[in-house]
Amino acid sequence: MNPLRKRPATRRRTPRRDCIAMGIDVGGTKIAAGLVKFPSGALLIEQTIPTGPEPEGDSVLDRVAQLAEKLILYETKGNIPFCGTGVGLCELVDPAGKILSQNCLPWDEKQVRKRLAHLGPVTLEADVRAAACAEASLGAGRRYRIFLYITVGTGIACSLVVDGMPFLGAHGTTGTMASSPVSVPCESCGHIDQASLEEIASGPALVNRFNQLRPGAAATAQDILAAAERGDTDAARVVRNATETLGSAIGSLVNVLDPHAVIIGGGLGLSGGSYWKTLVASTRRHIWHVGGRDIPLLQAATGIRAGLIGAAITAWQSRLSKYEKERPSM
Repeated sequence: MNPLRKRPATRRRTPRRDCIAMGIDVGGTKIAAGLVKFPSGALLIEQTIPTGPEPEGDSVLDRVAQLAEKLILYETKGNIPFCGTGVGLCELVDPAGKILSQNCLPWDEKQVRKRLAHLGPVTLEADVRAAACAEASLGAGRRYRIFLYITVGTGIACSLVVDGMPFLGAHGTTGTMASSPVSVPCESCGHIDQASLEEIASGPALVNRFNQLRPGAAATAQDILAAAERGDTDAARVVRNATETLGSAIGSLVNVLDPHAVIIGGGLGLSGGSYWKTLVASTRRHIWHVGGRDIPLLQAATGIRAGLIGAAITAWQSRLSKYEKERPSM
């Protein structure tokens, strides 16, 4: 199968006139928002603020609304119609936009829609699927009919994309590749390690594990990556263990899903140097089919903005779907 082949004609059509959508990416560490012009996908303006040291549902939602209200002032200066707001959440979201988990934020969809109703139609989506949409429409995924998107940052999640659209599964709960305990018993002593992949390979995990060796020595994962590049053996060991473990998980997903490419994003996943080299090598080593080990492993072309751009795309696509339904049949 040629990964460059033309996508099916059932793919959603492009609107006939320009519009602007707002994208908001709500993560465990930061909230990023921006205005995106469609159909070009041009990012007009963006702003990022911290989620907060101890995020609570109402306080974070207030911060989201305040940030969005600042950006909407920019939009009103132009004459391009505004088509709505897309919100990407670090939670499970079903196809109807219902929030199915409260792992990071104790929100429900009615609460979010009510608070942001003054910003036009609101579309809710899981943040990893939103980011995957950005790569499918504007990034490295445009060339591939089937690709796997992985985000590695404060958390770790994935989304399979087929014909330009994220695969939702039966209930919309796809993407939780790193939240469950690995639970592998030691053959020597029988101890079962209950750590999850996120507790081994996410950004906060690197900081926690390194600070266990050097209390207070690192504030961010980038501190540890820099130390590893300088030859710090403790930092190098933490980074190598994280990338080897993550590469094993990605390789297993490739074995199961057989995508044309793997695209990796997120603040940590976009790192270079020995981090990226070890992650790529580990992933290829864990791909069982020898002929599949040369699969393209790429970093997200939309970079750290994938989440907010993708959230805006979901709002635009929602408006486009309504446009198609409202359009008179010929």
